[in-house]
Amino acid sequence: MEMNDRIDALLRQVQRPARYVGGEYNQVLKDKSDVEVRFAFCFPDTYEIGMSNLGMKILYGLMNDTPGVWCERVFAPWGDMAEKLREASIPLWALESGDKLSDFDIIGFSLGYEMAYPTVLDMLDLGGVPIRACDRHGLKNLVVAGGQCICNIEPMADFFDLCFLGEGEEVDLELIELYREAKRAGWTKEAFLRRAAAIEGVYVPSLYDVRYNADGTVASVTPTDGAPASVRKRIVDDFDACYYPTSPVVPSTEIVHDRISLEVFRGCIRGCRFCQAGQICRPVRNRRPETLIAQGRAALESTGYQELNLSSLSTSDYKPLSDLCDGLLDYCEPRGVSLSLPSLRADNFSMDIMQRVQRVRKSGLTFAPEAGTQRLRDVINKNVTEDDLLESCRVAFSGGWNGVKLYFMLGLPTETDEDVVGIAELAKKVLWCWKQHAANKSRGVRITVSTSEFVPKPHTPFQWEAQVTRGEYLRRVKLLADALAGARAITYNWHDAEVSLVEAALARGDRRVGAVIEEVWRRGGRLESWTDYFSLQRWLDAFEACGIDPGFYALRERPVTELLPWEHMDMGVTRRHHERERELAYAGRLSPDCRAQCTGCGAASLLREGVCHG
Repeated sequence: MEMNDRIDALLRQVQRPARYVGGEYNQVLKDKSDVEVRFAFCFPDTYEIGMSNLGMKILYGLMNDTPGVWCERVFAPWGDMAEKLREASIPLWALESGDKLSDFDIIGFSLGYEMAYPTVLDMLDLGGVPIRACDRHGLKNLVVAGGQCICNIEPMADFFDLCFLGEGEEVDLELIELYREAKRAGWTKEAFLRRAAAIEGVYVPSLYDVRYNADGTVASVTPTDGAPASVRKRIVDDFDACYYPTSPVVPSTEIVHDRISLEVFRGCIRGCRFCQAGQICRPVRNRRPETLIAQGRAALESTGYQELNLSSLSTSDYKPLSDLCDGLLDYCEPRGVSLSLPSLRADNFSMDIMQRVQRVRKSGLTFAPEAGTQRLRDVINKNVTEDDLLESCRVAFSGGWNGVKLYFMLGLPTETDEDVVGIAELAKKVLWCWKQHAANKSRGVRITVSTSEFVPKPHTPFQWEAQVTRGEYLRRVKLLADALAGARAITYNWHDAEVSLVEAALARGDRRVGAVIEEVWRRGGRLESWTDYFSLQRWLDAFEACGIDPGFYALRERPVTELLPWEHMDMGVTRRHHERERELAYAGRLSPDCRAQCTGCGAASLLREGVCHG
């Protein structure tokens, strides 16, 4: 039976076969005889998740616009398909050509979530590629990675040949050009990696020697073969001129975010002390409204989508938001295209803008106070007051909205039971606000309170903090649930803490944790971000088998004097800034946002002019 016939037979036996066939509108096909470098862009999650990722769309389009380079997509198969592939000895393939993963020159992974790590190993193995970098020889099958997790990729250091730190639009192409040169000249893999390490933003794990103290902490990280002592992240300085995919691939089946996403700006002017994205994506760089309007219209015309989303870490902080919305609505409204505005803040919520953008379709409102009391909001530097939230809710309820979602974290540094109960009290005040100001009380109200467990992340002011235990988190969940009992209009949802423990151990782990990740995979772990597949017991058994305590990484408060596993990764914001912000947190003092006053975090040094405009 031919390979295509064998694959067709498998597709009849699995859920959602459209995930695996390709052939979508706007996919890129190239003549292999014109291609020098073949790049497999791997997303370690399902098609529905990966095809929703804007970063993947950007780099897919950018690389395929480069002569001599062909970038193809590879997604993690669901469990039923993975099982069938192994039973039939059919390797994982790329959607565009149908070629197996091991046929590619460069195999790149996008890593936005630590729980995806075992899936990386599973995809490599399914594709016939050795999982460890030391077992891959020569330039073929160079395995690379980029994304938010690279700011501490040490737990995966044994599996990647190199990693991209920061934004990939420029550094990815520079690396590909170096690879093209190496391929033509017949360099060894070792020679190529040494040259690659000289590119700003490229981290080669094998060129660093890590030593440990007797107590298990990191003693030293020493570069070898001329590698830099610290790897500095790359950013796109002129974001307005940065590439945007106006003809993205249109998925062949429903995906999670089935719409056009316009990236309004990068970075965040806020300084939330728990937020890794807000810290590592600095400095803020905007696109002009005229640029965004042109890009949005072009993308809608090339795809036929009926929804346009404005994407950023805090969309309502975009200064010319009103002008942007007006310009987009001139095009969208006559065509029945809806415009959505996520990432709204309670302190600058605009009813005028919300009413204008939701003429086509009205959506719910979501706010993230994060903490239930002003004391704790000041600790985390949320810069949102109770009055801000209630005023935004008053405006929304009087304007016809009858539902709001409120997001909080439990287990934040210095949190007390009073802070936990404060979440319930705040939610009840929102309910009372609706009773006082709702324009249409006959429709009722839906208030949803959601909590997740705080996970301390690298490169934040809270990177030294301890995570609370699962038992303590569940005690606080019960305390909040009891405080909300009887409020029938308020629904309480909470995320279980099992995943949070593992996430924290991986996020703050060192290279020794790589053995645990491999052990989890060998015990059947994959797609660990899905409740269908996650098993805390499998992780605990793997930690025990490797002689490693997950609490050492997740539950331990670290002294500021400790050398952290990720300190040779320079994300632009200085260690001293994080130390200073942590001191302010314990003093309960706020820091201003970037527009109000520069706090000297260091990120401006990444810009050519050395000045951050916010």
